[in-house]
Amino acid sequence: MLIDFFFALRSARLPVTIPEYLSLLEAIKGDVIGPSLDEFYHLSRMTLVKNEAHFDKFDRAFSSYFRGVTEGIDFTKEIPLDWLRKQFERELTPEDRAKIEAMGWDKLMDRIKDLLEEQKERHEGGNKWIGTGGTSPFGAHGFNPEGIRIGQDNSRHRKAVKVWDKREFKDYDDSIELDTRNIKVALRRLRKFARLGAADELDLDHTIHATAANAGMLDIKMVPERHNAVKVLLMMDVGGSMDDHIQRVQELFSAAKSEFKHIEFYYFHNCVYDFMWKNNHRRYTEKIPTWDIVRKYNKDYKLIFVGDATMSPYEILQAGGSVEYMNEEPGAEWISRLTNAFPSHAWINPEPQGVWGYRQSVSIMQQLVGGRMFPLSLQGLEGAMRLLSK
Repeated sequence: MLIDFFFALRSARLPVTIPEYLSLLEAIKGDVIGPSLDEFYHLSRMTLVKNEAHFDKFDRAFSSYFRGVTEGIDFTKEIPLDWLRKQFERELTPEDRAKIEAMGWDKLMDRIKDLLEEQKERHEGGNKWIGTGGTSPFGAHGFNPEGIRIGQDNSRHRKAVKVWDKREFKDYDDSIELDTRNIKVALRRLRKFARLGAADELDLDHTIHATAANAGMLDIKMVPERHNAVKVLLMMDVGGSMDDHIQRVQELFSAAKSEFKHIEFYYFHNCVYDFMWKNNHRRYTEKIPTWDIVRKYNKDYKLIFVGDATMSPYEILQAGGSVEYMNEEPGAEWISRLTNAFPSHAWINPEPQGVWGYRQSVSIMQQLVGGRMFPLSLQGLEGAMRLLSK
């Protein structure tokens, strides 16, 4: 079985080798793990995968080989999975949807607490309990303008103000080169050249003058390499509605890492709160406090947010409004702290500018960043770079 597993990984274009396979066999022979598929998954990934960039590819190959018998940890164990089984989806007319009124934040939180205590069985197609296919704010595969999505693999209407399940995102790929040339040209407007560091470049003009002044005796002069001294702090929204813009954001990320020698980047989801992360595979274990970021970098850094700013207004204005956890302070507080700490800032929005006015959260975010929001287009990038270069 393990030989077939090894070749399945090779077929998935994972660079696994025979010595690594033998290490896996040796670990199994030494009873390093028990008779658990979950433990085997972690052991095989540790011994066979040398680069974290291949983790996602390994996960897909592992799941395919073992026919999906492992799906990770069950994060809905407090709610019976039978309640969330999808059997039908209700098709609602616009008139039907208009009749469904939102509860409001406080009532929504109080109501789900009550339901978790009261509900004893599965429900489907209703408007009250935790279930599927209905108009209740709690459950999956139904419709409600504001609700808590539970046990649904992906977003359909993007109306949830909380998501019960733990979600995993992927890092943006900074090696993408396709269609980045024009983006690089736009980013070059944000340039401030300086000669810093070791003197390892010939200064021809000064060498000629020094040699002439030295009666023709060669006097070589060196200078540090000339490079862009601008320092950039890049904060990128990832996951959720940003999945629609992955390719364009990857192109921007790749171009930015190529153009700026001094660049630091962090990820957030929807809105910035009290922590961010640098690796989406470890975002739950390697959280970086936002306060540490504010204190670590000087105000001469150019702060660039990249995100569609498309979310529930609660996520910006409400304590506990994060779609994923109970944040103690509203996202608006953190946005204000960051923009005050880094006066030279801008927000790049991949959503078409024509729809910004129809989304309340975008309007709120525009106000928080002082109107410094630009579309992710060549014209928008040039405008943002001109602003940041002042």
